[in-house]
Amino acid sequence: MAGPEPGFAVCVYCASSDGVAPHYLDLAREVGRAVAARGWTLVSGGGRKSMMGAVAAGAREAGGRTVGVIPRSMVEREWADHDSDELLVVESMRERKQQMEDRADAFLALPGGIGTCEELFEVWTAGSLGLHGKPVVLLDPDGHWDGLVDWVAGLADRGFASRGPIERLRKVRGDDSAPADPAGLAGAALDECARPLT
Repeated sequence: MAGPEPGFAVCVYCASSDGVAPHYLDLAREVGRAVAARGWTLVSGGGRKSMMGAVAAGAREAGGRTVGVIPRSMVEREWADHDSDELLVVESMRERKQQMEDRADAFLALPGGIGTCEELFEVWTAGSLGLHGKPVVLLDPDGHWDGLVDWVAGLADRGFASRGPIERLRKVRGDDSAPADPAGLAGAALDECARPLT
């Protein structure tokens, strides 16, 4: 798929907590490699743990550029990915999210917890309100996000949301009947990141 020129940056949201299954770490690393293979920059939360660390490590292993944005309080807890090509230390979570949004041309959410949900909802809502025109993509290898997607669809069914904003979220979903192919899923998700909004 023809896509953006090098210099394009994708912001990846994902888990930073310990204890996630190894296949999620593999997926994150593969997404990082795929970002680098396209000549894009990876923007992330600047952490070195779990999926957040794996996506950045994967990008660097493949020769990609990584930008991490992390609050000072997390640096003080020794969570920072000091191997980032550019590590921006900010004072608050709000400033972190703004820096990540400003530096990205697209947003990709991998499996994660409440922090990932909060970041996803913020950029998704902002796009739905016309505050940015950047793609927002959800990568789900195995049903991790199914409950959330169903709940949001139910909001529209009950009149709490319109279908347009809900349909603005692009979803790449693995096949439940076969093991996830991290490289294939990463490529499909990045294709969605590169596809302009219509």
